Amino acid sequence: MDHFMFLRLLFLLSLFLVLLTVSLSSLQPLCLEDERSALLQFKDSFVIDKSASSYPSACSKLASWTLEGENGDCCVWDGVNCNQETGHVIDLDLSGSCLYGSINSNSSVFRLLQLQSLNLADNDFNNSQIPLAVGNLSRLTHLDLSYSMFSGQIPETLANLSSLTTLYLEYCQLHGEFPTKIFQLPNLQVLSIRFNQNLTGHLPEFHSTSSLKDLTLESTSFSGKLPTSIGNLSSLHVLYARNCYFSGSIPPSLSNLTQLTELVLSNNKLSGMLELDMFLKIKSLSVLMLSSNNLTLLTKANSNDTLAQFHTLALGSCKLGKFPDFLRNQNKLSWLELESNNLQGLIPKWLYNTSLETLRAIILHGNFLIGFEQSPIVLPWSKLEILTLGYNRLQGSLPIPQPSIKIYRVRRNLIREMSLLICNLSSPEVLDFSYNNITSKLHPCLGNFSSLSVLLLQSNNFHGNIPKTWAMGSSLKMIDLSENQFQGQLPRSMANCMMLQYLHVGNNQINDTFPFWLGTLSQLKVLVLRSNGFHGGIKSHKINYTFPELHIIDLSHNSFTGKLPAEYFLHWNAMKVVGANDQLIYMELGFAGDGWDSSVQYTDTMTNKGIKLEYEKIQDLFMVIDFSSNRFEGEIPEVVGSLKGLNSLNLSNNAFTGHIPSSLGNLTHIESMDLSQNKLFGEIPPQLTQLFFLASFNVSNNRLTGPIPHGSQFDTFGNSSFGGNSGLCGRPLSKKCGDFKYPQTPPSPFEVNESSESSFEFGWKVVAIGYACGFVIGAIIGQIVIARKYHWFLKIFGKM
Repeated sequence: MDHFMFLRLLFLLSLFLVLLTVSLSSLQPLCLEDERSALLQFKDSFVIDKSASSYPSACSKLASWTLEGENGDCCVWDGVNCNQETGHVIDLDLSGSCLYGSINSNSSVFRLLQLQSLNLADNDFNNSQIPLAVGNLSRLTHLDLSYSMFSGQIPETLANLSSLTTLYLEYCQLHGEFPTKIFQLPNLQVLSIRFNQNLTGHLPEFHSTSSLKDLTLESTSFSGKLPTSIGNLSSLHVLYARNCYFSGSIPPSLSNLTQLTELVLSNNKLSGMLELDMFLKIKSLSVLMLSSNNLTLLTKANSNDTLAQFHTLALGSCKLGKFPDFLRNQNKLSWLELESNNLQGLIPKWLYNTSLETLRAIILHGNFLIGFEQSPIVLPWSKLEILTLGYNRLQGSLPIPQPSIKIYRVRRNLIREMSLLICNLSSPEVLDFSYNNITSKLHPCLGNFSSLSVLLLQSNNFHGNIPKTWAMGSSLKMIDLSENQFQGQLPRSMANCMMLQYLHVGNNQINDTFPFWLGTLSQLKVLVLRSNGFHGGIKSHKINYTFPELHIIDLSHNSFTGKLPAEYFLHWNAMKVVGANDQLIYMELGFAGDGWDSSVQYTDTMTNKGIKLEYEKIQDLFMVIDFSSNRFEGEIPEVVGSLKGLNSLNLSNNAFTGHIPSSLGNLTHIESMDLSQNKLFGEIPPQLTQLFFLASFNVSNNRLTGPIPHGSQFDTFGNSSFGGNSGLCGRPLSKKCGDFKYPQTPPSPFEVNESSESSFEFGWKVVAIGYACGFVIGAIIGQIVIARKYHWFLKIFGKM
């Protein structure tokens, strides 16, 4: 009995001590008052802005930072951890907290001198420089300032953080020279500074005492040689230096890194001959990416099944000359990239057994391949999602991948047939069969894939009618059927493609009226109908057919007639915006998992009177109206002048009458304006001299009179811009204005209509001798998008 009594008393005593501890802790908050004050001051120095972080749902993190109620203990605030014994704040995680504002060395956060971990990633610090005072947090082991709109130089004081083990400065706007001493921090294991395009630097000499395990320099401006001493980094697991400027060769000492799992050196300036065998012997290596350098990889004829088993292998542009023999024994590959390697002839049969159950991407474009050895009816890789065979010499029938395919690109080959088996695909996202010789009718199934976002079939020999069924709920964003032999009408069911942004059916034999019903597509940005048999007016009485997002419209070389409806232009809201921050002519299609992504880009090139206009330096959205070579008549609507975002306006080879609207002087971003081959009369409005970006201007072959305006861009235009207007005078024409007599009256409307036919006869003769107007859309990976979205382009598909 005494024994049980003793145990009972012991239990009660323990319970009492627990309750006492809880009671005391409630009376004495764990956090220190001065540090709580510092945290509150830090909070008050910013505003909470949901646009400052990637995930607005996390913006409530700082809501618990208050002295109201029972929240006096800062150690229980979200994102705050304290030392249980001392009460000091040792861990502050404010990542994704939607903080917006500036930060400097006077910030109260730098009073938390016991901090061991500081995470301010995914906020917006408004282009602040990384404060020098970070270097005073001498106990820091973890620092993450990624995705937080820091800019400027990285302070040398970071090299004072001798306890630092991880440093993340990714996706900022840092520039200047990276402090070399940071590489030599004694405990540093992880350093990632990727995607700071203007951050320069070089790798130092490394000592064998270095603790580095993960070094990521992707998409920076690091340059120089890879030092031989990099072989001293015996603990290194990951070296990721894609899209940099490293040059001179890859040091053989890399083969000493027996712990290496990922080596990514694609898109640099590395050169020289290299034995591929040096990497194959690193058995831990699962990711090897050397594409897009100037390397010559030497491979052995025999294979060895004891070599590394790769997950990702990117050896594009490595002058291989043949399929490497070691691939026979690779059974874990997910990504195989061998583009631009001078591979010739047939794809070998033994490759069909390579990673049969794991391969998800095969990149073989830019070679001289003509087909598959003993070509299977359906390609064997059961999980294949990406297959690019473009820019080869494939002949015969289109290779059919497994139903799992997501992105299939076979552009610029010699393929002539397309099997109905293509309809067995389960969920394709991008199908690019453009620039081949496919001669057939278009399978209706291609319009019924609910997953399909991009369909590129331009420059083939497809004929017959465009399929009438386009599925409701379609994901299609881009359709290019141009430069084929399609006939008949545009199917009205295309209006079901509610996500459509780009439609190009130019250079076919379509015979239809203007598809005003496409105006219901609220996201349609590019509409190209040029060089077909479209006819009639373009006016609609339906008020909901407005084309509100239209950026580019090309109706050139058709038989449209009638007046231009002013109400259309009133609703083209996107064209009224100058410098719209929009993603017009490219789409990004990503894959979850494995960090894979792929992209399709579309480019525009303007051609005017046979002169190609380059738009490499344009940073804003490209906007175009091209109604040239039709039979439009009447006056040019004044409302066109409200489309201030226009870069190009082409109304040439029509029967427009009246004056040139002075409102066109409001098109302050226009670069090309062609009003030639019409029946315009009156003077050239002097307001047009205010168009400071105007590089190409043509009003030739009209009935214009009076002096040619001077000043700004007008002083750069030659005779050809104004010829065929007997009433014009002044430079650059030889006719002086002093000898000029103004006509009594402009031509009557009757006279204009009476002579319109001869005008068209002349216009079409010009076309017949090679007059190219409008603008060409549909080439993938073009200069315009590269210039505007350079960092994105390099990230997604730079190697192409």
